[in-house]
Amino acid sequence: MKRDPSVERCQRTRPTDDLICVELTWIEKKIEFWIRFGRKASEQRLDRRRRLLFFSPGTVFAFVRWAANDYGTVISRIDIVRAVAPGKPYQTLPFVRPGGEILLKIAGWPKVERVLRAIDAVEALSIDPCMISADYWRHVHNRITAGHEPRAYTREQHAAWQLRQRIAGDRQDGGHVHADRSGEPTP
Repeated sequence: MKRDPSVERCQRTRPTDDLICVELTWIEKKIEFWIRFGRKASEQRLDRRRRLLFFSPGTVFAFVRWAANDYGTVISRIDIVRAVAPGKPYQTLPFVRPGGEILLKIAGWPKVERVLRAIDAVEALSIDPCMISADYWRHVHNRITAGHEPRAYTREQHAAWQLRQRIAGDRQDGGHVHADRSGEPTP
């Protein structure tokens, strides 16, 4: 059985075992794998066309893959993935080692463009797309897959998501949080 060389590269070059490794390749107009958003923990350049990016557990990133041959586009897809902690269940994805929680998986350039527009709309609100609710990316996946337009992400949704995160964090710490109508925590 032939081994995948990208697996071996990631295993040999991972700075720490708790990071997710994504192999990127850029050969103009042939193979273009890139990260649309996400906060990398570290990076390693293999050569002028290839590099490895590493993401910490919990980090959300968008991985775009496009490839063509002499006859046109061969693959066009986008995956929005949350890096998982070691020992946690994950889904496998090409060029992502060992894998992650796939929040959105879309293929075909017209659909990929719709996802990119949804990302642009979130950024137009001055919100980092890797910091929004994972449920929104699942919503975008489901709506586009069904042939519908996804609902826009709003500042109100984001404020509710941030409050939910704060409450969940405080519950894990054993503390209590009370919020007034503005959504701001009160003592």
